[in-house]
Amino acid sequence: MKQIVLPLAALCLLASCNEGEKNQANLTYPETKQVDTVDTYFDTEVKDPYRWLEDDRNAETEDWVKAQNEVTFGYLDSIPFRNKLKERLSKVWNYEKIGAPFERGKYTYFSKNDGLQNQYVFYRYKNEDSIENAEVFLDPNTFSDDGTTSLAGMSFTEDGETLAYSISEGGSDWRKIIVLNTETMDRKEDTLVDVKFSGVSWKGNEGFYYSSYDKPEGSELSAKTDQHKLYFHTMGTPQSGDEVIFGATEAEKHRYVSGNVTEDDRYLVISASISTSGNKLMIKDLTNPDSDFIEVVDNYDSDVYVIENKGSKLFMVTDKDAPNKKIVTVEASAPQPENWEDFIPETEHVLSPSTGAGYFFAEYMVDAVSQVKQYNYEGELVRDIELPGVGSVGGFGGKKEAKDIYFSFTNYTTPGTIYKFTPENGTYVVYQKPDIDFDTEAYESKQVFYPSKDGTKIPMIITHKKGIELDGTHPTMLYGYGGFNISLTPSFSTANTVWLENGGVYAVANLRGGGEYGKEWHNAGIKMKKQNVFDDFIAAAEYLIAENYTSSNKLAIRGGSNGGLLVGATMTQRPDLMQVALPAVGVLDMLRYHTFTSGAGWAYDYGTSQDSSEMFEYLKGYSPLHSIKDGTEYPATLVTTGDHDDRVVPAHSFKFAAELQSKQAGGAPTLIRIETDAGHGAGKPTSKIIQEYADIFAFTFYNMGYTEL
Repeated sequence: MKQIVLPLAALCLLASCNEGEKNQANLTYPETKQVDTVDTYFDTEVKDPYRWLEDDRNAETEDWVKAQNEVTFGYLDSIPFRNKLKERLSKVWNYEKIGAPFERGKYTYFSKNDGLQNQYVFYRYKNEDSIENAEVFLDPNTFSDDGTTSLAGMSFTEDGETLAYSISEGGSDWRKIIVLNTETMDRKEDTLVDVKFSGVSWKGNEGFYYSSYDKPEGSELSAKTDQHKLYFHTMGTPQSGDEVIFGATEAEKHRYVSGNVTEDDRYLVISASISTSGNKLMIKDLTNPDSDFIEVVDNYDSDVYVIENKGSKLFMVTDKDAPNKKIVTVEASAPQPENWEDFIPETEHVLSPSTGAGYFFAEYMVDAVSQVKQYNYEGELVRDIELPGVGSVGGFGGKKEAKDIYFSFTNYTTPGTIYKFTPENGTYVVYQKPDIDFDTEAYESKQVFYPSKDGTKIPMIITHKKGIELDGTHPTMLYGYGGFNISLTPSFSTANTVWLENGGVYAVANLRGGGEYGKEWHNAGIKMKKQNVFDDFIAAAEYLIAENYTSSNKLAIRGGSNGGLLVGATMTQRPDLMQVALPAVGVLDMLRYHTFTSGAGWAYDYGTSQDSSEMFEYLKGYSPLHSIKDGTEYPATLVTTGDHDDRVVPAHSFKFAAELQSKQAGGAPTLIRIETDAGHGAGKPTSKIIQEYADIFAFTFYNMGYTEL
């Protein structure tokens, strides 16, 4: 990497003065009108001058989006090495990627991307045949001309003769379900529409269960949805006649409902939640048409789900009285908690189990790194599985009768590799190893533990070229999430190879609010403890600077969704700490997040501004939108969002960008990049992903003072 040839002190001076003035002079932000909207919370008035940007159907909003994109892309177009980054990203991305195979009926299926295809293609071959004779089965690249319609899920009948698959258009969470005859490839039904947050679970060949909300009044992309229902679609009948199985009563609303049939077609299992944590659980014996639903758990105090059954014996995963999770067994006739027996007891590490080939596989997170143990159906330990290295595994799942199953392994320097595993003897061989244009041996990852503000030890994995000198000069990307019990485990990113190749350091902090150390770790970063998450992230940045990996003028912070909130809160609390802030699809208006789509379901983590005056004051105190102060110098900021994001609606990003542009005192650019025909991230075509990363990396390097790479 080449830098502009100036002493560091002179570079800093230019960045804060001359260079900043040049950037500011070249940027004329679109004028964003302000309105006199005022909300009152517990006798406190709060202005919301950009409320009109919440209306995604308004022509004024559309014009504002176009105007902001013109400024943003005009700025990005001027960065001299942006195209070079895009070309390198395209080259490194262009390698064959194959998914683990699975059998359904007479065929074995697998997904493959030749390299730069916008969407993965599904292939198949007859079970007695070989992969060399595979044929294209389903090609999502044909769903739309621009690749923005993606495959969102697949579910086969047990005999493999029928497939129900869902598609997402423009990245929206609203789905359509298409039913296909897998022999003739003819559609068997009219397309089901207006399906959201749903899987598909077949009941024999009779039909399938799926979930959705009533279509909301107003905008389908932003209007509130809070009554999730489980439906049963009978084959050969119109969707209008689908039976509501659960969720029809107004007396008790559930925001997330799912229904799954056990592998043997014996039980229907229904989970119902009012938030993203905790669920009720019910089962129904499908072998008896007159059977009633039996409540397994009748409250939302814990998470529980059925992972397996052996006849009438249920195996369930739960964190009830076990913050790190355990597996229990119980008879389906009396499945309440008082009858549970430990099958795989709780340990000091978080459990994420799977089943396949007649075994249980207990994956444990040990300081965010995977360990796996194999158990039989009697709960006896068969073996500790020696993994290919230190990192993360996925898979270890399949049908009971399978002889072999598959798992993937990855870490920050190892591309995802698929292994074929034989549970009978515990051996495995490489099934597919990517051939990528990146020298993995030239890089290393190191895990450190640093103290947060209150002394809590937080793990962080730092990746960079081997042998770098810790002199405080390295461009560093600090990434975090910290919420919703989600764990950030080591994983390879094709995009990040380009960051690393250009001398970058990539650091991932495992903040409180996540699930790396179980329920207690999660609960230490929610509601009135949410500031712990921001403190953990700030401490991570301070550690990287103190240990001379980087300096404030070479540090960027990045996160998406709840991680976008993390970035927004951190940059408004400590704008001096970083040079670049990259909040993606962020939850940035903490006073109104619960009024959009299914946002009210996030209240377990956040609380809402209506809960109490104390909760309102706490939320307002860190809400990124409400924390921007006039006359403050904020870091160079590139907000990213999608116009079809109906999970974290783009209004969060719109309002935050408008507020930041109006109050930014320094010369650093404040831009928003709004992707069209894109949602929260899932299903985004490869071409859009590559361009977005090229823009993010170009913006970041450029605002760290680099003029060429």
